Amino acid sequence: MDRDPILLTPGPLTTTLRTKLAMLKDWGSWDTDFIAVTASVRQRLLDIVHGADSHVLVPLQGSGTFSVEAAVATVVPRDGHVLVMDNGAYCKRAARLTQLMGRRATVVPQAEEEPVSAGEMEKRLLADPSITHVVLIHCETGTGVLNPLPEMAAVCQRLGKGLIVDAMSSFGALPIDAREVRFDALVAASGKCLEGVPGMGFVFLRKAILDGCAGNSQSLAMDLHDQHVYMEKTGQWRFTPPTHVLVALSEAITQFEEEGGRVARLARYTDNCRVLVDGMAALGFRPLLRPEVQAPIIVTFHAPAHPAYEFRRFYEAAKARGFILYPGKLTQVETFRVGCIGAIGANEMRQAVAAVADSLAEMGIPDGRPAG
Repeated sequence: MDRDPILLTPGPLTTTLRTKLAMLKDWGSWDTDFIAVTASVRQRLLDIVHGADSHVLVPLQGSGTFSVEAAVATVVPRDGHVLVMDNGAYCKRAARLTQLMGRRATVVPQAEEEPVSAGEMEKRLLADPSITHVVLIHCETGTGVLNPLPEMAAVCQRLGKGLIVDAMSSFGALPIDAREVRFDALVAASGKCLEGVPGMGFVFLRKAILDGCAGNSQSLAMDLHDQHVYMEKTGQWRFTPPTHVLVALSEAITQFEEEGGRVARLARYTDNCRVLVDGMAALGFRPLLRPEVQAPIIVTFHAPAHPAYEFRRFYEAAKARGFILYPGKLTQVETFRVGCIGAIGANEMRQAVAAVADSLAEMGIPDGRPAG
């Protein structure tokens, strides 16, 4: 094979050659050139959500989950109470990390194939005034379902509750406008829809709550308030930054802007999703979600009902043809997931469908029809 495998996952993603080449230079973390790159990336990320007037941008080393944990620890007081409307694996993760940091968490199970309910959330908030914050997963990557951020934010604002948004798989593609949607913190990462490489998260923090965040975090390395104060004073990261990841992200943002920004990126991902779903349907596969709740980020498919199907064999067969798939995260039914994001287009999606067809044939499976 004359190319790297295409990553049909929710991150890490397939990146462009330009993004890869950006990592070939070493940078000093205190050097003025690197400080300038940090400042530029922070400003351009704010511009994507029109947040320069209302928010600050705090980057953090590590995976996106590091930044979700840092956001909860920084924004939620130690005696705070967090509500999580749970319709998937990443909601459960948010609740668990909240509890591990000593914050109280109430988890409300919802159907995993449906968006969470703003109305149900409002009932819970009204019934328990001790709840101070809500954590919302914008796009629940465990299934691909899109949760209603504007409606949830409106309820939180009306009732005076803080909102922390995990926008890991949505930022840079799905609409998020800080001028229209109020959030205390919104978290994303370098290796998702911006098509950088993994290794860096970032958090938009609302300026109005910044002073109240001092001293909330029980962690030295993950205190976003301290990170922000230090960065504003020096332009530098408090601890060794992921230099190569940051400059790759800077280059990826340049390509994002050249493509036409968020609207153009969403259009490409939407086209990818359409080609994928139509092609897989022709092979007999059925998506888990109804089209109206499916985000064009990652699609969960029911596994074939054929007795010869086994995900590991299916995965290896697709990999041998140049495509990396993703296992399912559901417990009730067997599924697998196919991502629509990254530096790929409709041609790659058509090739992926052909690779799936060939993989089924190799396994002796006539089609992808699920049980029932």
